[in-house]
Amino acid sequence: MEGIKKDAAERMRKAVAAFQDELAHLRGNRASPALLEQINVSYQGAEMPLKSLATIASSDARTLTITPWDRALNGAIEKAIMAANIGLTPTGLGESIRVTIPPLTEERRTELAKMIRAAAERGRVAVRNIRRDALASIKAGEKDKTLPADQARRGQEAIQALTDRAIAEIDRLSAQKEHDIMEV
Repeated sequence: MEGIKKDAAERMRKAVAAFQDELAHLRGNRASPALLEQINVSYQGAEMPLKSLATIASSDARTLTITPWDRALNGAIEKAIMAANIGLTPTGLGESIRVTIPPLTEERRTELAKMIRAAAERGRVAVRNIRRDALASIKAGEKDKTLPADQARRGQEAIQALTDRAIAEIDRLSAQKEHDIMEV
């Protein structure tokens, strides 16, 4: 029983962490290096994530600075950012590249809020699937008589409590990110 609960708790923690990671890659009002980390850049015939080719830093609330480890990559990085179609325009500065984050329009804020709600729903579905798997394991243990009925009931309640906490955390993170985006 403890193994089932620990496994479910760990998997739910990972589902919430994946949701947080997804939120980090959505643009907000502030410049965040996570916006650019996953952009793929063509380097020596292979596609590589930008974060493995350069240092990405936030110089202020509206500016990101990219410093490639190889200056020859500046053009390829600029092209990759433009091709990513995330509404950002890079500016080459010789040694580095500056990306200024423009203020969000009301239409874009609404679109981002919808994306946040969709990501939150995917996170909640993932948590519910983990709950379903854990409850199926408990029922299987009860059916083959390796788990007493009262212990199975307590296990189901514990799994439900874990689920409720994970979903509440997803809802809290979602509301916080949506509030940050809607803030002018």
